[in-house]
Amino acid sequence: MIQTNSVITLKKGKNIEYIQFNSLLELGIKHAYTLKNENLNFSHKNLELEKNSYKVICEELSLDYRMITKSKQNHTNNVKVIEKPYSTEELIDIDGLITNKKGIILSSTNADCILYLIYDKSKKIIANVHSGWRGTYKRIIENAISEMKNKFNSNPKDIIICICPSIRKCHFEVSEDVKDMFESKFNFIEEKFIEKGAIKDGKQKYNIDTIKLNNKLLADLGIPVDNIIDSGLCSVCNHDKINSYRIDGKQFKLGTALITLE
Repeated sequence: MIQTNSVITLKKGKNIEYIQFNSLLELGIKHAYTLKNENLNFSHKNLELEKNSYKVICEELSLDYRMITKSKQNHTNNVKVIEKPYSTEELIDIDGLITNKKGIILSSTNADCILYLIYDKSKKIIANVHSGWRGTYKRIIENAISEMKNKFNSNPKDIIICICPSIRKCHFEVSEDVKDMFESKFNFIEEKFIEKGAIKDGKQKYNIDTIKLNNKLLADLGIPVDNIIDSGLCSVCNHDKINSYRIDGKQFKLGTALITLE
């Protein structure tokens, strides 16, 4: 069940439900993560429905949907500093967006993947990062924070990182080949982030805690633990309210996370 608590606030608009992070609200940052809605889909495959979906959430937030900047995500570790609004076709194979420009609305989409809403409260910089398991494996979150440090001289102690609903360890089940990839790539991490799961069709499955893994990478970059704000919501456990590819299959829809500076 999704409800308002010390971390998130559940908002119910006229035509949409969404959550917001209390930490960002307190800092005056307009943002949202949209919940499941049969009439809305932020997928770029249906342009008219996508545009209407953005109109709905932007109207709710009193934002101009024409300022949406959404990349064509492709599970890369590529991030880009945004100086002006772009169309999706202009941002191919980009999974992380960063800006210090007021009015630009950074958007990312998911249906299980991790989305990070990021804010440097000192330098007034925002970022929106899509990190599925492939992006996590490629360490995109490191690239995003490094870009903020290199381009804007961000201090990690000033960076707030909010983790939107995503698939969690309880349901992120992989085969041995993916498990081996992660074990080899992150053999320097002492904390256990992979556990044996069920045996299916005679094959051992494993559960990977990508949230815990990324949190360790963030800590190594100097982000204070208290600055990492997790919604704690699993998209599979809450698939009645959150879009999930693992549950919905080919019929899946995409939710969006938005963030902007005013």
